[in-house]
Amino acid sequence: QVQLVESGGGLVQPGGSLRLSCTASGSIFSIYAMAWYRQAPEKQRELVAVITSGGSTNYADSVKGRFTISRDNAKNTVFLQMNSLKPEDTAVYYCNAHRVVDRDTGRRYEYWGQGTQVTVSS
Repeated sequence: QVQLVESGGGLVQPGGSLRLSCTASGSIFSIYAMAWYRQAPEKQRELVAVITSGGSTNYADSVKGRFTISRDNAKNTVFLQMNSLKPEDTAVYYCNAHRVVDRDTGRRYEYWGQGTQVTVSS
């Protein structure tokens, strides 16, 4: 079993910054990709940013140039640095671990964190 624990959400004024962290723990041999998704009220969950174990990244157009995803493979941790935040960035942010290879069985799984609230408001 694997758990994803997120931290770093909160209330910030427009133009401000926040840094989200997510650490995966448990029976992990490797994780191919880690990502951040977000879901605003009455909207579908959307991909914000993703990073592979090799360091390749991809971002939603709405956050390009403002958000940066990074990863510490040794600690199974992914970060999301969010700058120049806008009210439309307000959402619950979810961490995702894709193609997690179980250390004991070798099987692949996908996991989600519980979500952390980010509110951008003056």
